[in-house]
Amino acid sequence: MDYLIFIVSMTALVFGANYIIVESEKIALHFDISPFIIGATLIALGTSLPEMATSITASFYGKTDIAVANVVGSVIFNISLVLGVIFLLAKNIKPVRDIFKQDSAWIIIPPLLFLLVSYDGVISRFDGFIFILLMVAYLLFLAQDSKTIESEIDEEILKEKFSWSKTSFLLLIGFIFVIVGSNFTIQSASNIASSLGVSQWIIGLILIAFGTSLPELTVSIIAVKKGNVDMAIGNIIGSNVANFAVVLGAAALVNPLHVDLLKNAFDILTLFAISIILIYISATKMYNKSAGIILLSILTLFITHSIG
Repeated sequence: MDYLIFIVSMTALVFGANYIIVESEKIALHFDISPFIIGATLIALGTSLPEMATSITASFYGKTDIAVANVVGSVIFNISLVLGVIFLLAKNIKPVRDIFKQDSAWIIIPPLLFLLVSYDGVISRFDGFIFILLMVAYLLFLAQDSKTIESEIDEEILKEKFSWSKTSFLLLIGFIFVIVGSNFTIQSASNIASSLGVSQWIIGLILIAFGTSLPELTVSIIAVKKGNVDMAIGNIIGSNVANFAVVLGAAALVNPLHVDLLKNAFDILTLFAISIILIYISATKMYNKSAGIILLSILTLFITHSIG
């Protein structure tokens, strides 16, 4: 029964997040807020909403292993699964943006900060505040770099007539789905961990992280189909920054998070390895099927080791 509850609640969580993203875009456009600001904030943060909801809920219930593992796992899945699939599906990938020159620092700084603040075994509320400041810094970077970043606004949303009643209703539904979905996701995940005799860290690292990475996968595949590879890769980088800065930061503000770096050394090393590989791919412009196979192979090894 817990497996069914987990699947249903995770689905509700993802759908709820999507409703919030779309309807928030409509409100922003109604007030003539620029598409860039919408893309830099609502999309970057919106696709990380499932991670945020589950990690904050897990932190609230004192299940800090799930809260931290969800972030670590989501970043690994975002790079290895999402970009791996994109590199396999897309043809002639030639991003206009120099991702290595402009974004490589934002690939490696968040995990380095995570390692630094968790070195003593605890991510404190003060550390959480530092992570929030990291997101502010990233948004300021995007604002200065806005001329080279394309909007991620769906053209269908631009054409649709705005209705306060419809938007308010769907926003309410979205928040209900996210709140209820995250609660049931954490409870059922904990029960599954107990029944399987595995740690809550593994459940957060694999099951929850995979489910909460689905929005990034969806948004990125749609972007690639429209021929906007820069957007797809940028979405992953921005989402990963948000995962550390906002998701981990907010969860730490709710409750200090305990991290056992030695016990989970393999997962932390995988996080850094996959980040460095992404920097190498961007430096050599190896946006091809070979890169996709490498990333998916690392994901396979990571999952095999985690559940083995």
